Order: sequence, then structure tokens, then C-alpha cells
Amino acid sequence: MRSPQQKVIITCAVTGNLTTPEQTPFLPITPLQIADACLGAADAGAAIVHIHVRDPKTLRPSMALEYYQEVVERIRSHNPALILNLTTGPGGRFVPSVDDPKIAAEGTTLMVPEKRVEHIAALRPEICTLDLNTMNSGGQVVINTPANVRRMAKVISDAGVKPEIELFDSGDVALMHDLLRDGTLQGPVLCSVVMGVRYGFQPGPDTVLYARGLLPADAQFTAVGIGRASFPSVAQSYLAGGHVRVGLEDAVYLSHGRFAESNAEMVTKARRIVEDLGGEIATFEEARRIVGLTSAAPANP
Repeated sequence: MRSPQQKVIITCAVTGNLTTPEQTPFLPITPLQIADACLGAADAGAAIVHIHVRDPKTLRPSMALEYYQEVVERIRSHNPALILNLTTGPGGRFVPSVDDPKIAAEGTTLMVPEKRVEHIAALRPEICTLDLNTMNSGGQVVINTPANVRRMAKVISDAGVKPEIELFDSGDVALMHDLLRDGTLQGPVLCSVVMGVRYGFQPGPDTVLYARGLLPADAQFTAVGIGRASFPSVAQSYLAGGHVRVGLEDAVYLSHGRFAESNAEMVTKARRIVEDLGGEIATFEEARRIVGLTSAAPANP
């Protein structure tokens, strides 16, 4: 049985891969907007920011190194203590052609594993995500084969970056244990239990407790809720002994019918939930110690 953490890390996921400008007018798009959203979230209490980037012209998600570099450099020049967590999720989506399912249709993003972590090797953030899911995702499919995960993990390890393991269902946890056994991953692991993505873990306190029970005893975890499950999952994750995450990647409403006008607003609400339940929010330095990072912030790239 795990008790709530003495110090709770807030992660803010500021823009994501699937949230669209049609869903909210407050979504950060440009590198400047994304960096400023991260800095605002940090001012509100987030110790970690999870970062995707977008093409400012098309508004679509991007993997362009130049956008990541601009975001990272701006954040580190203003707040070098803030812990950066860059995504490696894009590049694993497959959309089958209607006439020939083995042929990729528009919307497919599959790319070689090394390309998906190219920006990690170049920029060396403190943390990056490593998705273990192969699953139906809405009407499409996400593919992360064990062999490709191992190739990505090697680049991440060689760069000296800590992976945050993204778990979307119980089979992902089984794969994580295999990767720990064969040395692909080194414990203690940092992981996120993602709930509310079709068709993976369904959100709720029973799911949080079930998933927690599958993790290594020394794992640091966050239970993340998507959509209307976002803020309930803050309380559920904290009470189950985990950390918390919010942001416009995960949800667009602050409360019923009211848009979150910034990521900072979402962090402020998450902080209030944790503190009202008796928790304390981790500082940047406390968060570094908790997840096993060096105490000093990195130099600019």
C-alpha cells in the first residue's frame, strides 16, 4: 500500500499532438507561445513541462528540430531550473487504406525509430517520453513494436536522457517489465499511466489502483486523465501515491463549460486540489531528486 507522496510533482503538458485549435482558442501553437506557456506553467507550480511542437503555418503537430530547439533555448534562457520533457510519441501512427489495408493512407506518420528521437540526441532534455503502446487509437492504430522501442531507448540512453515510460494499458506494463529485465531500461522507472484514450486504460480510481499494483515498487508514477477525467485524476493519482499532470494536451476545460484560458490556470487548479488534500508541491530541485536527475540544471544547448 502506497501513501501519498510527501512532495508532489506537477507536470504540465502544454499543447500535445491531438488537441486542435478548433477545440480551444487558447492552444499554444508557435514556438514562442509554447515556450511562454511552459514558463507560465512553471510560475504556477509545475516543475516539469511536457512539450510537443507545431508548425506555425499549418498549425499541425510537427517533429521539426528547429521548432524544438527554439522552444528549448527560450525556456532555458528564462528558467534553466525547469525540467524539460520532450515527446517522442509522434511517428508511430498508421492509417490503413480503405481499398488495401496494408497500404498507408493519409494521416500515417510512421517513421524509423531513430528519426523519432533525433531531437532528443540533439537537445538532450532531462526527460523524454517513451511510448510502449501498440493499440487502436480512435479510428487509427498506434504501433510501437518491442524492437522499435528498444532502438529508441538506446538513443535516449546514449544521450543521457531519462525516459518517462508511457503506459496506455496493462500489456504496456508487461513490456516495461521485459525491458527492465533485459537491461533496455534501468530502474527506478519514471512512468505515466494514461487513461481515457480510446481504446486503452479507462479512467477511474479502480484503474489507478490496478495499474499502480502492476508497477515496480520503486517506480515514480503519474496517473493522467484525458478530457473530463483530467482533474479527477489529479486527486486519484495523488491519493494513490503518484504525481499529477494537467495541461491543454489533456483537456481544454477548466470546469464544466468554461475553457481553460492558459496552461497556468490548469496548474493552479491542480495545485489547489493537491494542497486541499494535504499535499505539498515539489520545487524544481525536489523534483530533480525525486525522479533521479542530477541536481544541477543543464547548460543551454
